Amino acid sequence: MTPFIRMAGPVAVVAGIFLALSGGAASRAADMPPAEPIPRAFFGMHFHRADTTTPWPAVPIGSWRLWDAMVAWPQLQPGPGKWDFQRLDRYVAMARLTGASILLPLGLTPNWASARPGEKSSYSPGNAAEPRDIEDWKRYVQRVAERYKGKIHDYEIWNEVNVRDFYSGSVEAMVTLTREAYRILKEVDPNNRLVSPSVVGGGRDPLWLDEFLQKGGGRYIDIVGYHFYVPKGAPETMIPLIRQVQGIMAKHGIGAKPLWNTETGWLIQNNEQRIEPGSYDATIWKVLDHNEAAAYLARALIISWAAGVRRFYWYAWDSGNMGFIEPNSKSLKAPGRAFGTVVRWLEGGRMGDCGRQGPVWVCAMTGRDRTPARVVWTEAEPAVSFTVPSGWGVAEIESLDGTKRRLEPGKSDTISISPVPLRLTP
Repeated sequence: MTPFIRMAGPVAVVAGIFLALSGGAASRAADMPPAEPIPRAFFGMHFHRADTTTPWPAVPIGSWRLWDAMVAWPQLQPGPGKWDFQRLDRYVAMARLTGASILLPLGLTPNWASARPGEKSSYSPGNAAEPRDIEDWKRYVQRVAERYKGKIHDYEIWNEVNVRDFYSGSVEAMVTLTREAYRILKEVDPNNRLVSPSVVGGGRDPLWLDEFLQKGGGRYIDIVGYHFYVPKGAPETMIPLIRQVQGIMAKHGIGAKPLWNTETGWLIQNNEQRIEPGSYDATIWKVLDHNEAAAYLARALIISWAAGVRRFYWYAWDSGNMGFIEPNSKSLKAPGRAFGTVVRWLEGGRMGDCGRQGPVWVCAMTGRDRTPARVVWTEAEPAVSFTVPSGWGVAEIESLDGTKRRLEPGKSDTISISPVPLRLTP
């Protein structure tokens, strides 16, 4: 559970924690405060069954990526000249009612339009291939853009294009698909924005993005999308990968364009339909308990914004193995409650310097009410003792689950894997 410390009194600076932070990409998320406040749209989510069995959350959802939501090209156009927009129409209506902005991925080729209709994919045969005829792609993009003009402004090309079961075509073919989608979307509505084909993974995986940009893809995108999964690592291990992607963007002259994390998450244990040992490759995936998941979520949101990521989409609210609700009862898990609390803490605030000294992370921020704060946590257990300076005037600690307790100024408390926001009251 993530404590939140409400404070009163003058601002104090602890040089040993806030100022004397160690350097290096792996231990710093931000050096210069981003100018803009954290918007509601930063807090993104996926849903698999929002129009059927999944109740819409009571927590705020700022943006909604429609992947694995049964509205990809094969579902929207099951045959030549045949269209089915019923589900996507429902999603658009739900987004309007809930205030969530939609990010619609364009991709997966229907079998009838596929360049390789018999080819295996993560979905149906032929879905991972590029379309056989570019005119089919253009008609699809045009139809979608015209139908949802003024209702959907953010579109994305494909999903995890460096994974062959998702996309089996060439980089050159993807540049062509991106170019045509960009042209059509802008002609229909100049306010439309296009996110690049998303790449997933570290190591050599970002080189797919490098090649895409080298071959001209950067001219046809407004935003770079990446999937910053670190399935066995702590949230802080995203930072070097974020820096690598930002370096590729700068290399190709698009460093000023926004960077979005359009999909990420960890395995979260269920009380129902438990994830059993051996269900997933233990060398790749770590299964978090509910309190670990709440801590990881909070830290991932904090360090992502501090590192320059401007959207963060969790996968997925109603996933059976990465979700924030139980699969059968739909009861809310700790990370689901934490999501709402983190939105309340961060939305409208501004993030400043963020880095680590030894086991302690400290991120500076200013709340929407312009009061300063310091967010403190450790990357791993055991918890460490931390004495809040008496000048900070700590009054109350609120955990992510909403429970509160008093803390006398100058008294010691423990800092754990859950962030501790230290806030001054106005």
